[in-house]
Amino acid sequence: MQISGSKVLLTGATGGLGHAIARELRGRGADLVLTGRRVDVLEPLAAETAGVAVQADLAVRGDVERLISDHADTDILIANAALPASGHIHSFDTQEIDLALEVNLRAVMILAHALSAQMVRRGRGQVVLISSLAGMSGQTGSSVYSATKFALRGFAQSMRGDLRDANVGVSCIFPGFVRDAGMYADSGVKLPAWVGTSTPQQVSAAVTRAITRNRGEVVVAPLPMRVSAILAGIVPELAAAVARRAGGGAVSGSFAEGQRDKRR
Repeated sequence: MQISGSKVLLTGATGGLGHAIARELRGRGADLVLTGRRVDVLEPLAAETAGVAVQADLAVRGDVERLISDHADTDILIANAALPASGHIHSFDTQEIDLALEVNLRAVMILAHALSAQMVRRGRGQVVLISSLAGMSGQTGSSVYSATKFALRGFAQSMRGDLRDANVGVSCIFPGFVRDAGMYADSGVKLPAWVGTSTPQQVSAAVTRAITRNRGEVVVAPLPMRVSAILAGIVPELAAAVARRAGGGAVSGSFAEGQRDKRR
């Protein structure tokens, strides 16, 4: 898929990762529609990238429908918006679980479903879903978040097959811990020295590769974390035991504390 001249709808543009993705794609000639809840953050980014700022809350179904109706001519959808959802399963109430599902999963599926139908009619397009390594390996303290991100992987894999013959690509991106921007950076958690991180620019470069090469999945993390995620899918009990011994529970607890006031 060619980026230059394509209309890109980017959700979650108010966050640091959204900023990096917007700048990367604008540098490649994309016409950007930047969405998020905070206009005060969106408008300066839109001015910088010659984009259009659109206030939208993905927890509000009317806002999701408005994005679909107003931007049916989207060539590339990048579903980047997500709520933090770390914590012990019993630390969540029903409202918080519903909200995580609404923003992290339902809104993404509805946008992808509707906008990809228009792409099929035009004979071109790309859908990019931002998942997480938590969507490849479920760890202590990430049950709700991992549920939404695992679901995105399955949705992307199956949808990619559905649209294969229609010249519409579907990609899923799996960032690990990203420094300087995003949920990990915002949480203020300090990771053990052996845990590597990636940059927002590496994530945005992965998005570009996924679009231009129609890659089904792209993992953005240092090699040890990529290997760990793969092993967790093969021998989950062993991977969980290793994570516990390495202090994964303490890290998860710190994440939950740092994100507690952002779950609603």
